Amino acid sequence: MRSRSRFWFRFGFLAPACLLYGILVLIPLVQSFQLSTFRLSGLSDRREFVGFDNFIGIFKNGTLAQALQHNAFLLVGAVSLILVFGYLAALAAGGAGRMAAFLRSVYLFPHVISLVVVAILWQALYNPQFGLFSSVLRAGQIEPPVWLNDSRTALPSVLIAFVWYVLGFSIMVLQAGLKGISPDVHEAAELDGAVGARRFWNIQWPLTWSTRRIVVIHTCIGAMNTFALVRLMTNGGPDRATEVALTYLYERGFQPNSFFGEATAIAVINFIAVLLISGLVMVIFGRNPVEARTR
Repeated sequence: MRSRSRFWFRFGFLAPACLLYGILVLIPLVQSFQLSTFRLSGLSDRREFVGFDNFIGIFKNGTLAQALQHNAFLLVGAVSLILVFGYLAALAAGGAGRMAAFLRSVYLFPHVISLVVVAILWQALYNPQFGLFSSVLRAGQIEPPVWLNDSRTALPSVLIAFVWYVLGFSIMVLQAGLKGISPDVHEAAELDGAVGARRFWNIQWPLTWSTRRIVVIHTCIGAMNTFALVRLMTNGGPDRATEVALTYLYERGFQPNSFFGEATAIAVINFIAVLLISGLVMVIFGRNPVEARTR
């Protein structure tokens, strides 16, 4: 009797959340897979079943493959930069001085402001006439590039803006992981002479393994699903040099002469890519090597 009442108690709490998740997530997801097999326009209810022709067509075009390569560049670059600067900032913010207090008060600022503001801010910084970066280079007698209108510098410029935007969340998570290390471990490390970089590599880096996994997965998902920043800063240009999967989806599905079936197919491909990348990260970070050595 008690087990039955416990079941209904748990069911009462879980059922509303599961119902909302099914209505708002699972059903639209299944419909997206279904729509990707039809040829249709977003402005008409006429549809024609074409099977996998939408997928074949967008891959033959070559633009999606190029866009996914740009997503991969953002992913690898963002993960690398965030792990480096995220740990440095988290270690600095964990101190007791005034600088540490200042960092703790400002590092989340980029992550909480509007993405539109972030895009406008970085467009101003990259302005070839009066932008900060161009002014610094001119002060050093170096002719600056046209940052966002040059195919060689546009995507790295977007990468820097993306990292600046998401870095605050990563610092917060990494700082929490570093604070979670027992003070006894730090005391033992100091007695053994492990200080500075040696303490970081032997103590802090391995013991924040699970925290680092959260940061990497969050960054990978953000890089694969980035849209607004690229759309507002470069609109995929110049000459598709910054085109990513979701800006190409917008072009195919929500512009004049739209191909909504192809746009939905792009969404499905991007969803599968995110799942595969997240699964790969989970496999890589599946077991902490320190824990494996202690067993």
